Formats: sequence, C-alpha cells, structure tokens
Amino acid sequence: MKTTLHHVHLFASDIDESIRFYSDMFGAQVVFDTHMAGSRNVLLSIGGGKINFYDQPPKQVGQGTVHHLGIETDDLEALVAHMERKGYSFLKPIRDYGVWKYIMAEGPDNMLIEIFQIARDAVPQDRWPGFSSLSGEERGMS
Repeated sequence: MKTTLHHVHLFASDIDESIRFYSDMFGAQVVFDTHMAGSRNVLLSIGGGKINFYDQPPKQVGQGTVHHLGIETDDLEALVAHMERKGYSFLKPIRDYGVWKYIMAEGPDNMLIEIFQIARDAVPQDRWPGFSSLSGEERGMS
C-alpha cells in the first residue's frame, strides 16, 4: 500500500485573487474548478504539490491551524527576483544555512509561505528522493 499527501485545503476570502497570486508568483495551474459541498472548489497544482481552495472566507484570518505552506524551488534567487518583478516586496532577505536557504512571504488571507531551496550536494544522494520534492518534472517559470 502507498500513501502520499495530495493537497492542503485552504479557505479563500477572494478565490480569484488567490488563484492569481499562486499562478503569477509560483506558476500554479488550475487542474479542477467546480462547485462541490456548497462552495466553489479550485485545485491548483504547483509542481508535484496541490492546494485546494474553498471559495469561503477563513474562519480566522492568518495561520490558524496551518503554520505555513512550503514551496520548494531549485533557484531561490531567480524566484525571488521573479516575484519582485511582479511587484512583491519581501520584509526580510533570504536566509542561508548551507544545506537549506529560504525566505518567507505572505500570500492572500495572510497565509505564511516558506519559499526554500535545498543544497543538493549537501544531502546524501541516496536520501535526496525522500528529502526533496523536486523530481525534475516541475513546471518552469516564465
């Protein structure tokens, strides 16, 4: 038997703004958009991961029971530059700990997002597939 985490499900006070943000900033693509369980549900794919949004405002804006979303990239500086060109301003610079570097961003509804890059050469290669979510098939950014 195999299991995998399929998606994180979030409320969205403005679902179209959430779709725009994750599409513009991270290249997310809508893979499912329908009304279900009394609300519009939109499933976005970002590389190998997915976010499912309910078209309903969060019961509590901010982190609630979700601390942050983690989005892995193979070129953190390029992604940060891409986001800045799109008008995003970061509060703090990239933090680099050798094996792991990251920057925090705030998405719609005050969702905290960790954008990170793992130094592949710092991880034993036999452990890389379990450590990283990047498989080489993720979508590139334009």
